Amino acid sequence: MFSIGEVSKRTNIKVPTIRYYEQMGLIASPERSEGNQRRYDRDGLRRLEFIRHARELGFSLDDIRDLLRMSETTDAPCHEDVHRIAGEHLGAVRARIARLKRLEAELERISLCDAGSVSDCAVLETLSDHSHCASEH
Repeated sequence: MFSIGEVSKRTNIKVPTIRYYEQMGLIASPERSEGNQRRYDRDGLRRLEFIRHARELGFSLDDIRDLLRMSETTDAPCHEDVHRIAGEHLGAVRARIARLKRLEAELERISLCDAGSVSDCAVLETLSDHSHCASEH
């Protein structure tokens, strides 16, 4: 059994975040010691590691809740909803990357400004009027 502090160190999740996950129902309320301290078992630790890793990959808490629920039936075939959630998240990540690439290109374009005065500065002009942008970003 592990204290919340030990679990925090092992999973690299802050104590308030662990409590939040408990409040959100992502982890079960752990057993309590005689001193009313939370005591986590290895399954609780593994569940928190799953959550941390899924958060690092950018999954939403709702998606993580669904994935955790599906992972509880270990003898079932790989659920098509698992692939759907992962695929939708991949699509969202790719869309964000595309938007960031457009943003990068626009910032690169306007940062080449070599105006002699602020009144002719392409950066400030573009920030003031979106129509000066080369593309949607």
